[in-house]
Amino acid sequence: MTAVLHDQDFYAWTQQQAQFLKAKKFDLLDIQSLVEELETMGASEKRTLMSRLEVLLMHLLKWQYQPTLQSRSWLLTIEEQRERIADHLADNPSLKNPDSLQAALDKAYQYAVRSAEKETGLARSVFPNRCPYRLEQLMDMGFYPNGQN
Repeated sequence: MTAVLHDQDFYAWTQQQAQFLKAKKFDLLDIQSLVEELETMGASEKRTLMSRLEVLLMHLLKWQYQPTLQSRSWLLTIEEQRERIADHLADNPSLKNPDSLQAALDKAYQYAVRSAEKETGLARSVFPNRCPYRLEQLMDMGFYPNGQN
């Protein structure tokens, strides 16, 4: 019955599951759906980090490879993404695991290059194959490629 509710009215299902947990009615829990939802929530946090890294990296690439077009909008986007990434990592410290963070950065860079190619009109081959920025640089509010800000 609770599995059906999960598919018909997700919000009602979440409230029902919370009530079962509070009342310690573990035998009534929809365990399979709870496990799936928890795994989805975790994956969502990782996707959020990758999305923010992609936007930050794309704007840093644009900043570096189109210096004559640098704008206040790009500057503010870079600052905002740095702040939001820092907040996201503070809220989800396990995402700071060096191996998984590097993997997320590598993947986000590949997406950022494609986005930068579309937005700049520059050939993909103009951009480095691997991310040219270290994580410390990405999160440094004073870092801008070519030292311009």
